[in-house]
Amino acid sequence: MGFEAIFVLCTIVAMLIVLATDRMRPGLTLLLVAIIFMALGIISPKEMIQGFSNKGMITVAILFLVSEGVRRSGALDYLIKLILPQKKTSVFSVQLRMLPIVAIISSLLNNTAIVVIFAPIIKKWAEFFKMPIKKLLIPLSYATILGGTCTLIGTSTNLVVYGMMQDNGYDMSMFEISKIGVIALCVGLIFILLSSRFLLPKEKEKVRKKNNEETKEFYFEFIINNNSPFIGNKVIQGHCSLLAQNDIAAIKRKGDFIAISDKEIILEEGDILMIPGRSIHIENLTKTDGITLSSIKNADPEFIKRADKVVEVVLAPRFPGLRKTLKEFDFNRKYGASIIAIKKDGKTITSDFENVKFEEGDDLLLLTDGSFISAWGESSVFHLISDVSEYEAPMQKSRKWAALIILVLMVAGATCGEYLPKINGVKLDMFYFSALALFAMTLFKLFPAKKYTKFISWDVLIAIASAFAVSAAMQNSGIADSIANSLINISDSLGPVGMIAALYFVTAIVTEFITNNAAAALAFPVALAMANNLGIDPMPFFITVCMAASASFSTPIGYQTNLIVQSIGGYKFMDFIKAGVPLSIICWAITTIFVPLIYWGSLTDIPTNIIP
Repeated sequence: MGFEAIFVLCTIVAMLIVLATDRMRPGLTLLLVAIIFMALGIISPKEMIQGFSNKGMITVAILFLVSEGVRRSGALDYLIKLILPQKKTSVFSVQLRMLPIVAIISSLLNNTAIVVIFAPIIKKWAEFFKMPIKKLLIPLSYATILGGTCTLIGTSTNLVVYGMMQDNGYDMSMFEISKIGVIALCVGLIFILLSSRFLLPKEKEKVRKKNNEETKEFYFEFIINNNSPFIGNKVIQGHCSLLAQNDIAAIKRKGDFIAISDKEIILEEGDILMIPGRSIHIENLTKTDGITLSSIKNADPEFIKRADKVVEVVLAPRFPGLRKTLKEFDFNRKYGASIIAIKKDGKTITSDFENVKFEEGDDLLLLTDGSFISAWGESSVFHLISDVSEYEAPMQKSRKWAALIILVLMVAGATCGEYLPKINGVKLDMFYFSALALFAMTLFKLFPAKKYTKFISWDVLIAIASAFAVSAAMQNSGIADSIANSLINISDSLGPVGMIAALYFVTAIVTEFITNNAAAALAFPVALAMANNLGIDPMPFFITVCMAASASFSTPIGYQTNLIVQSIGGYKFMDFIKAGVPLSIICWAITTIFVPLIYWGSLTDIPTNIIP
């Protein structure tokens, strides 16, 4: 390898480290790397900006708005409520009803939007029927990922590969990837249904009432104030006469814990009461005379008086306080809300979190006066705001149908467009019909036109556009050919199966630790080089990249939907390892076996009739 190739390789390794450690957002990271390559002449200015005009990238931007139109129509909310049973049943039964439909919807809409809509509804339903939420949310994320592998528009990753294919003179139909994706979806769903009982975590039983009520979600710390009516009150078996709806789990007095037992305990001034409860209990507890929530003891008393709403938010990449503490970032002043609890890495912190650093994916429970929703309900600094739908003007039923009809026509048009004649030289492809769908949704006012920029993930778009430049650098420097030849040599004795398995494995490893779109962009030139070096049709290799880059199950950071359900469900990193690694291996095996069989008709040889 020459100096240029070595430099590109070292730069890409450094880029992967930055992406894996989340030191900068993916979009900025890839953009800066592309600028370095342009500045050194490895790519031309035209190659530097070609991704920003790529049809695949622009299609992703359009589909963000189409998904938002469907989301705001309320059609999906109505659908998930129909899917969920109206009585307590088995986890298997709930998953059987929910996951296939979620996967089908995910093949047509943005995966993140689906999880943002469905996750809070499923969580509330599970709490009401006392169902284990941890058995439902990871399967929800996995089903959307599997569904996304079934169509060209199922995930932005597929569209990244599609855009790069078009730049290199290749094309792909709407359901080309379905040949492999549907098989992976069916086998994957069966695996989830059969393995959830064993691989997914159980709900931890922390505190139970005497009548064996459900496990509580939070432990809140309340301080007994001066002259409080709680002073001198008795606590017997956790029950206090001044707390009608909640028991006391423990008492902290002068730094020591007093365990709750049959023996009565006389409360004193300054005692800290550990009270288990859900977020819905906070509003009543904060209004209870004589006790103050420890986490808001220094908040403005006037704010506490008017605070009457509790919401949950998940921090998004654009949250300005990432990697800062409450001491460094005044959350209350910025957003007009006080933090009650923070869920981080499966743990819930309800006190002494002034020195806890905010991270993307943290789940914050907030006490607010109601202005928070109107001010930040549509902000891009939060992935999710619970109950935000209650504050959106309900749409007419006709608009729900309009959203669904537009979606169906878009998919039908994109599917049949390749068989239709061009109109004045314009190809009737996915871009064409998604643009028409966007026009129709704007016409029917299915999303607020004045705020349309808030519904587009600009970091994703910049990452995709910049990835084209990074991919061009890999091709120009010869790195793609070198990696391709290495993979071919390593897997040569294993034939087609070995080549597909090697390409899938490398792509899948990368996508678990950086963004799936970036992984697809890095793997694409390698896939193209493998096909060119062998002198065969590259489509099987492109399909392999789509599958491997999309099928991110093993870590919460590999895919946005995993990150969201981790926060809402309180999962730990290892929960994804246990449930996701076997599913990743299954998808690897399916792609490795069925790509050669479907495209080459053999697991051992490549027929000469497919060689150009």
